[in-house]
Amino acid sequence: MATLQKIRNRGPLLVAVIGIALFAFVAGDAWKAIQPHQGRQDIGEVNGETISAQDYQTLVDEYSEVIKLSQNVSALNDDQLTQIKDQVWQTYINNKLIEAEAKKLGLQVSDAEILDVIEQGVHPLLMQTPFNNPQTGAFDKDMLKKFLVDYENVDQLPAQYKEYYMKMGAFWNFIEKTLKESLLAEKYQNLIAKSLISNPVAAEDAFAARTQQTDVLLAAIPYSSVADSTITVSSSDIKERYNKNKEAFKQLTETRDIKYIDVLVTPSEADRADVLTEVTEYANQLATATDMASFIRSTGSVIPFTEIAINKGVYPSDIATRIDSVKVGEVYGPYYNQADDSYNAMQVLKKEALADSIQFRMIQVYAENADKTKTLADSIYTALQKGANFVELAKIYGQTGESNWLTARSYEGATLDADNAKYIKALVNGKKNELTNLELGQVNVILQVLDKKAVKDKYQIAVIKRPVEFSKETYNKAYNEFSQFVAQNTTLEKLVENAEESGYRLLERADFRNNEHYVGGVKGTREALKWVFEAKEGEVSPLYECGNNDHMMVVAVEKINPAGYRDINSVVDMLSMEIRREKKAEKILAELNGVTSIEQVKGMANAVSDTIKHITFGAPTFVGVTRASEPTLGAVASKNEVNKVSAPVKGNTAVYVMQVINKENNAEEFNAKNEENSLSMMATRYASSFINDLYEKAKVKDNRYLYF
Repeated sequence: MATLQKIRNRGPLLVAVIGIALFAFVAGDAWKAIQPHQGRQDIGEVNGETISAQDYQTLVDEYSEVIKLSQNVSALNDDQLTQIKDQVWQTYINNKLIEAEAKKLGLQVSDAEILDVIEQGVHPLLMQTPFNNPQTGAFDKDMLKKFLVDYENVDQLPAQYKEYYMKMGAFWNFIEKTLKESLLAEKYQNLIAKSLISNPVAAEDAFAARTQQTDVLLAAIPYSSVADSTITVSSSDIKERYNKNKEAFKQLTETRDIKYIDVLVTPSEADRADVLTEVTEYANQLATATDMASFIRSTGSVIPFTEIAINKGVYPSDIATRIDSVKVGEVYGPYYNQADDSYNAMQVLKKEALADSIQFRMIQVYAENADKTKTLADSIYTALQKGANFVELAKIYGQTGESNWLTARSYEGATLDADNAKYIKALVNGKKNELTNLELGQVNVILQVLDKKAVKDKYQIAVIKRPVEFSKETYNKAYNEFSQFVAQNTTLEKLVENAEESGYRLLERADFRNNEHYVGGVKGTREALKWVFEAKEGEVSPLYECGNNDHMMVVAVEKINPAGYRDINSVVDMLSMEIRREKKAEKILAELNGVTSIEQVKGMANAVSDTIKHITFGAPTFVGVTRASEPTLGAVASKNEVNKVSAPVKGNTAVYVMQVINKENNAEEFNAKNEENSLSMMATRYASSFINDLYEKAKVKDNRYLYF
């Protein structure tokens, strides 16, 4: 199963590559929400083409299985599933947009092109598959071909290998599909990029902008030196600025401005006292517990008992820092840990020197039934004891017999079932060159430890860690109080008027979108989200229980912002600030009229000054005295002659006057080819932004919030 292990080892990198593959055709999660609904439920639309909830879920499930295989996990948490759903949706949209444009242009990816890419073996997706040469690390097409031949005959393979090949087959189908979509997107992007032609003149300009360095003296009058009260911003000024920049205020989807109250239920002092009492009782029982695993489980500890001694650094820091001060067999605690708001007790059961890295090899034995498996395993074990060659014997049973390394970080801190714990204990406690015939469920494993490295002190500890949690009584009290408040304040006006007086904080959020997953960042608020986008302005929601059963929420819709141009009133503050800044700039410019030296500016009220070195045309200039990045200064400095004082320049935070004191080129020599290649790469990055334009024209509808 070495190939499967390679996938797991490369899991994080593989996920990253798939994630950035230009428009990967991906998918992942569980089919729950739409089960009660009958018929086709469309959850979105791109270019007039709808996608059903069923089809979307299929994509999600597909990608979820790839992620689970890559990360060697059996399940994904809610945050991971949410991320997968969003990635699948965005990828689906991108693919549809590209497909439509490619079809207009006659672009397509043929089977021959796919085969050619596989033959070349350099595409990032291929480089991160398990089909690579162990010596070079490069993609090995022959390994892939061998696998595909075996996969075609999967029904003829032994039962213990069939599941493995099915998983690997699904993995490769995903890669192949992803590769095809990625190549189509690359074709389209390259077509756009090639229209942005680099040339020798542009190369020379780009080189000069990057390598010509200018040192300047500058003086500035900050806008903050002009009092806001001296500047008048009229409604006509705002309207003019709005109309001038109207396209910047265009939004593609409807949003809502909401106000909400989020109540987090917390433990009472009585709850704290109860937890302390329980932990104290359990601590008194630690020394006499016979079945430690069962006992620790019965205490409700969030740290399960492990049969294997592990590095102390694996334990939470409050446990780890106390271990060495506790004698073996001694019970320590109870004590309170503020960092995780928990009461704790522990008993150090064992301290021993164990290896962090173990080299071993194995032969898996599986027959028709348990008896035959045991008989076969015993015969192999006996043969090895009598001197049979391990590798040659392994090959007889379709295995390599090659050695592997087990590192402590692969199992320490993990939740292990009985078989896995038994397997790891055999390796950890096994002596060099010793053979072990290990029975694991329906399989026997012949193990041989070959080497051990990095011996460290390790500990087996029984830990009782109980976070302080609120009781049912505490929750009911909070619920009853909040429920009464919600019942008495059924309008937005009443919420605003009475929230603070009743001890609740009224929060607000502008431009809330339906593709967000949580209201106020609180999990479990999907029903509240659905309500927000079905409600009218001014309406107040019912009380929602949410979070991890520790939050309650009420939401009110303050304003509906339809798709299209934002209402001028919603951006009036921003426009006023911009206009005020420009009027301050004009006022300062008038004061600087006729200035011919830096010293004149430095002598003015509120002036600041500085010397800045190595300014280039191609990069913004950071000015320390105004704490601002100023893109304009580099352009002005590069055009001014040495010793010449510039005209006043409007910046982001001040009006500047500069005097160039030195100009020089860095040591880099001009290479036209390299510079043109750099411009071409930049053009490719610019071309990638085309998807935004396509998205705007596609009239994308996202109604996933109704079902997922």
